[in-house]
Amino acid sequence: MSDRHLLLAEAASPRRARAGDAPQLARLMAAAFAADPVMDWIARPGPKRAHGLTRFFHGLLALKAIPLGEVWMAPSGGAVTIWLPPGTPPTAGGFRAQLRMLAVFLRLCGVPRLLRGYAMGDAMERHHPPGPHYYLAFIAVAPRLQGLGLGSALLEATLQRIDATGCDAYLENSNPKNTRLYERAGFAARGNIAPGRAPPLLSMWREGRTRPADYDSSSLSQ
Repeated sequence: MSDRHLLLAEAASPRRARAGDAPQLARLMAAAFAADPVMDWIARPGPKRAHGLTRFFHGLLALKAIPLGEVWMAPSGGAVTIWLPPGTPPTAGGFRAQLRMLAVFLRLCGVPRLLRGYAMGDAMERHHPPGPHYYLAFIAVAPRLQGLGLGSALLEATLQRIDATGCDAYLENSNPKNTRLYERAGFAARGNIAPGRAPPLLSMWREGRTRPADYDSSSLSQ
């Protein structure tokens, strides 16, 4: 079996991320989103950007996403999806956790771009759909592995789990290059929700599906 087929097989059988995975996944996501149009608009320029991105993703993973149990990764760590389950509050729980996330956000944006970050976050919150749904906050593939189909395989595997619940799913697409990926997975565009002169941020919705008779939950490792 080729290396590509091995990587695809891994992405199609992801495992749930654990607390100790946060540093590795944060570095992966910082590299994957370094050239993302929306993140490029928000994140501070200059030599502190890479560190700000890494700290932002580490804070998101460690303080909020991983404890909720819906971060799924290829076992070798080359790809990851951050899902937030139905009923997830918009901010990390507890006053201290919220203060820590504020500090992380400041490192990401820097003072000059803090208003950009606030405007984007406010737009995302105002347009976030009501009702129970799974929210795909981020999906990332290591830059050296992009173009091999790992993102599609990982997204399909995690959506099968969501389909087993019959629940809807939602995401915001920050990169036009990924639109076809999401459309193939069943997401439909609703509209651009980005504020002002920001790059487009496309909201996309996927209706819940009835659990398929041949669904096999063993493709996802605990």
